Amino acid sequence: MKLHTGSLYWESTFEKEGFPKIERKELYDVAIVGGGMSGALTSYVLSNEGYSIVLIEQEEVGGGSTSANTGLLQFSNDIMLHELIEQIGEEKAVEFYKGCKEAMKNLKDVAEHAPFDVNFHTRDSLYYASTEEDVARLRKEFEALQKYDFPVEYWEPEDIEAHFPFSQPAAIVTEGDAEVNPLRLCMGAIHYAYEKGMDIFEHTEVLGIQDTEERVLIKTTDGEFQAKSVIVTTGYAPTPDMSIPQKDLKVTYAIATQPIDDLSFWHDRMMIWETKRPYLYMRLTDENRIVAGGLDQNMDTLPDSQEAIDKKFSQLKQELQDLFPNQKLDFEYEWTALFGESTDELPVIGRHPFEPHIYYLIGLGGNGTVYSMLGAYLLRDELAGISNSNEPILEIER
Repeated sequence: MKLHTGSLYWESTFEKEGFPKIERKELYDVAIVGGGMSGALTSYVLSNEGYSIVLIEQEEVGGGSTSANTGLLQFSNDIMLHELIEQIGEEKAVEFYKGCKEAMKNLKDVAEHAPFDVNFHTRDSLYYASTEEDVARLRKEFEALQKYDFPVEYWEPEDIEAHFPFSQPAAIVTEGDAEVNPLRLCMGAIHYAYEKGMDIFEHTEVLGIQDTEERVLIKTTDGEFQAKSVIVTTGYAPTPDMSIPQKDLKVTYAIATQPIDDLSFWHDRMMIWETKRPYLYMRLTDENRIVAGGLDQNMDTLPDSQEAIDKKFSQLKQELQDLFPNQKLDFEYEWTALFGESTDELPVIGRHPFEPHIYYLIGLGGNGTVYSMLGAYLLRDELAGISNSNEPILEIER
């Protein structure tokens, strides 16, 4: 399944070397199916627990949606805290948001322990009201975040104007978010686990997974693997032996500018997004490029009309240029990508309802990297028989 098309900026920042072919072990403690961000972060967490691990990837690790990720890491989600409280109740909603905040700290830990620089930087986020009608909603979100001690400020139009060359009806600023090079983060986590003994099999397609009473059999194009437990981390691609009923696919568009000499117009290198749906989002890179994305569409496959794609890119560039009218922005990279959302806007993480040795970590939604980090620790706890407060919130059948 093709997950992206176009010129991917992140692929220009990291050269993959592949992993040598090896003999598989007779039995692994854990087999991870999928070598994208979810599989990478899961391998990082479990490699610190002493498990024997094998990572099985159909193509090459870090080659799916990870390369198309824009690398904004935030504890806030597409569904606002106060809206999630209305949906699942106060206790569960706050617990989930706290889990996302904890995941931010854990992602920083991954970045610090990766064997090479992953360009992780703590940032604040500006979340602005796209219209006057959204101001009350944003104010309500500020009050909910403040009530539960999340680091947040409320900005009036004059505050925005004092820091940026544009004005909006209102904004909230959240602290403790981060930006990262997603491809380097993914590969850094995988190389960390590899150096701790994890086996990696690339270009190995999983044909079927069978849970027996004693072990799980994984049939692949490279023979049969056996493991005590299997974690499926195939992201937005089809999920082996199970359809995720909550998964709705969308197409998103992203662009990257050429490096910009003077970024004094961009306050404190903040990440920026907005309340309208689909929303525009943007950040800066270590090379002083702007990476921006948005204009999501409900589609099961990538668009095949280049004319339609180019029209979306033109619209995205214009929206970015409109925010910074005095800046001449030259664009170098543009790409489209598939991603998945769930009907309740939460990821799908947990044990298979009927096969007790098979687990899933499907980081659906616009905050997939944070969900993958949260999920990796949740599944660590499940494997160890430890209670995790987010388990009933994110279980497959909910």
